[in-house]
Amino acid sequence: MSRISIDTNVIIDLLAKREPYYKDAATLFTLADENKITLAISSLTFANTNYILAKLTSVKKSREILRKFKVLIEILNLDDKIIELALSDTNFKDFEDGLQYYSAIENDIELIITRNKKDFKGSKLPVLTSKEYLAKK
Repeated sequence: MSRISIDTNVIIDLLAKREPYYKDAATLFTLADENKITLAISSLTFANTNYILAKLTSVKKSREILRKFKVLIEILNLDDKIIELALSDTNFKDFEDGLQYYSAIENDIELIITRNKKDFKGSKLPVLTSKEYLAKK
C-alpha cells in the first residue's frame, strides 16, 4: 500500500471545504478511509492544522473535526535528526516544508501531495497535486 505525505494546504482544503480544491482532497482521503493508501503527516502539520481550523471555526469545533480526521492519517514524529536536516537545507524557504519533507524521507514515504509544488523544488521524492495523483489512479 502506498504511503503518501500530505501537505497542510491539502488537509485544510478537505477540512475547511475550500473550493475548488475540496473534491480532490475528499477523494484522496476517501482512498485512505478505504485502506487503499496510507496518508501521513508530520506532528507539526497536525498542530498547524488545529491552529488554522480554530481560526476558521472555533477551538471546540476544531478539536471535534481533528478527532474524526485523526483516524484517516498516520502522524509522523519530528525528532532531532529531522529538525537538523531541515535547518541545514536552504532549498526550503519555508522551514515547515523542510520539516515535512524530511519527515517523509526519514519515514520511507513514497511521494508528497501538495498544492504548492514549487515549495518542494529540490525534492528527491515525487511531488504531485491531489488532481495529478488522482489522474494516475
